[in-house]
Amino acid sequence: MTTVVRVWRSGWTQAAVAVLALFLAMVLVWWRGPDWGSVFDAFRFVIWSWIVLAFLLNVVSTLFRAYSWRMTISQALPSEQQPRLADVLSAFGVGLLANTVVPGRLGELARVATLRRHLPDAPAGTSATLVGTVFAHRLFDLVPATILVVWVLLTAEVPHWAVVAFGIGALVGFALFTIAWLGARRHHRTVMREGVGSVRELLVMARQGLSVLNAPLPLAGAILLQCCGWLLQLLAVYATMQAFGIDAPLPAAGLVLVLMNVATIVPLWPGNIGLVQAAVALPLRNYGVPYATGFAYGLALQAIEIACGVGLGLIALAREGVSFAVLRRMQEDEDSAENAVEGVADMIEELEHDREHELEAARESAPVPR
Repeated sequence: MTTVVRVWRSGWTQAAVAVLALFLAMVLVWWRGPDWGSVFDAFRFVIWSWIVLAFLLNVVSTLFRAYSWRMTISQALPSEQQPRLADVLSAFGVGLLANTVVPGRLGELARVATLRRHLPDAPAGTSATLVGTVFAHRLFDLVPATILVVWVLLTAEVPHWAVVAFGIGALVGFALFTIAWLGARRHHRTVMREGVGSVRELLVMARQGLSVLNAPLPLAGAILLQCCGWLLQLLAVYATMQAFGIDAPLPAAGLVLVLMNVATIVPLWPGNIGLVQAAVALPLRNYGVPYATGFAYGLALQAIEIACGVGLGLIALAREGVSFAVLRRMQEDEDSAENAVEGVADMIEELEHDREHELEAARESAPVPR
């Protein structure tokens, strides 16, 4: 059993499995997919100014979400340890890039590790607190997601197969939010060392990251910012509809946004390419949109989302002074760690090592003064 686990944790094994899964998915999509000639023709008539607008709306949506995370952090850390907004945005960008290009939950821990580097004087236990803020921040998505689902159910032409998935997702989401709220109410400020291995002790420290759940005004502000982020993303989906000449109302864009999120919950293969496009194209047939056009539209939506994550992430990596290759090494450290805090500590070491390597390379390449 140990040998199997060791083989699976190998980067080469995971890369081979990912490539094989992606290859099989592409073969299946090509074989059972739409009329590809019609898909390519759909791109010939795209109005690219709408695509640019959709991309910019996604960027602003990301900034709203990042600021929501900053409000969450402000309630969890003492005033003298508050990170700068630029550092929060940079860490959020690194997390976006990691979630886009590396499988698993690396993005959440990568943004914690990146931000933790900018808080060198913070006491032990800060990493666990930041992990708690990430958990709380992700929980805030449940509010706009629930509003969106209810609005879509009331106004859009929802396929019968999607209604059950909406209900199950809503129940699970509210259960998680309730558990987090009760955990925050039991919160206390016992500080423990960052490398602790006990899951129970980790949860005790992470409750400090959920402090915003006990502060009504900051909680409302963080959730409002998340709602604004979702609204801008909805408008981006609608703008992309205009780019493809899809004459469908705004509730149809809401339906597409919901189904895109449902289709990416479980990563069956990299990006779930093909599955996402089918989830977008099938319900749009009720609005008179040809399946091939809907499939091309789904490809454009996913490309815009990936471009936003990669673009902002590369800017953040440049600001942090680390290379793209460090994300892969960070994933190996996270896979080998026993808990989230240990994984963050290993990631911080990788970031610092890469930063030192870059500085040393820059010094060696600098011209020698005569």
